[in-house]
Amino acid sequence: MRSYSLFTIILLCVAIFLVDLLAFYSLKSITEIITYNSIRSAINISFWVFTIGLITGILVLRVKFNSISYQRQHVLVSSLYGLTVSSFVPKFIFILIIGLLQITNYVFSEEVSIIVIPIVGLFSGFLPFFVIVYAIFISLYRFKVHHIKLRFRDLPEGFRGLRMVQISDTHLGSFNARHHVFDRAVTLINRLKPDYIFFTGDLVNNYSDELRGWKPTFDKLKAKKAKYAVLGNHDYGDYSTWDSPEAKQANFDAIKKFFEDIDFKLLLNEAEVIKNGNDRIAIIGVENCGSHPFKRYGNLQKAMENVTNIPFKILLSHDPTHWDDEVIENTDISITLSGHTHGMQAGIEFGSRKWSPIQYKYKRWSGLYKHNEQYLYVNRGLGWLGFPGRLGMRPEITFIEFDT
Repeated sequence: MRSYSLFTIILLCVAIFLVDLLAFYSLKSITEIITYNSIRSAINISFWVFTIGLITGILVLRVKFNSISYQRQHVLVSSLYGLTVSSFVPKFIFILIIGLLQITNYVFSEEVSIIVIPIVGLFSGFLPFFVIVYAIFISLYRFKVHHIKLRFRDLPEGFRGLRMVQISDTHLGSFNARHHVFDRAVTLINRLKPDYIFFTGDLVNNYSDELRGWKPTFDKLKAKKAKYAVLGNHDYGDYSTWDSPEAKQANFDAIKKFFEDIDFKLLLNEAEVIKNGNDRIAIIGVENCGSHPFKRYGNLQKAMENVTNIPFKILLSHDPTHWDDEVIENTDISITLSGHTHGMQAGIEFGSRKWSPIQYKYKRWSGLYKHNEQYLYVNRGLGWLGFPGRLGMRPEITFIEFDT
């Protein structure tokens, strides 16, 4: 919310008011059938109390934003975001449906319209409301394990049957210190008994303070061999105004130190060779390699310079656009693991078919992709950012097995 001017916030409030005004007059066509004046008055008063309260809350938060602590900022912004979406979207749909139904007055008899308009109108408003409420209060932390089996011709024999877990985009500040919720994900991960755990960026929203109290939770994550991580665009502190370059660097250093504290090897444009007898594979990690407007810190050539002779390579790179930009056709990296998109936290997935508005921005936005013999897997994210809900895009734990 800090990045938006007061003028922009006022425009948002005007839009909320206009939609609510239209919704109110559309609602009157339904409440008119209520015979008790007291009930009609209660509905009308409740409607406007909510609207005025929401608009007032948004304006007050914007005016006092800089004087509020970061953690409090996030709680208030996400709460108002959720309230705005759960109010605005159903009312907008309600207006459209009621408008269409009123047009049918020219088609249906008056007796039919009296029955159809209230029933269909209310259904059109309440259905999206309850869907959004489900996304916020139930689906947001319904962690889902996606099990992927892959076969590679160039995989050394000693690594067949390898079990790996990928997690991404925890955005710990959004959990608001609800460690017990994250513990459910930890339990699911440990049940998979992975050889390696890979974390592909966006540990926090922006600040190292978000990490306070999380070490015991991450210490519970168990991998038989090792745990590796890379940074995401939110881990650099770029989305805040700092008192000095030194303050920003201290924040960044604290985030990097946290990975060391929880026994994750943070790969900063570097690679590590894993051995099993005479067989070897390489784990490569690059800093964030995003496309505009995200800053580019990664250097794939530098990261690979010591592992060019390793036949099988796994790349950890936060932003999936990096795969098209620099990996396929230009390298022999067998599989790239990314995150970043969250699947927009909203979409439809049915079997192999999937859709989300995020696909109009990102060519690769969730799940498995293949180009010739190279694979990309885009994790849907474990946490959330912005809208405090997940609609048809549950938080993900990726479990990858290399077929024997």
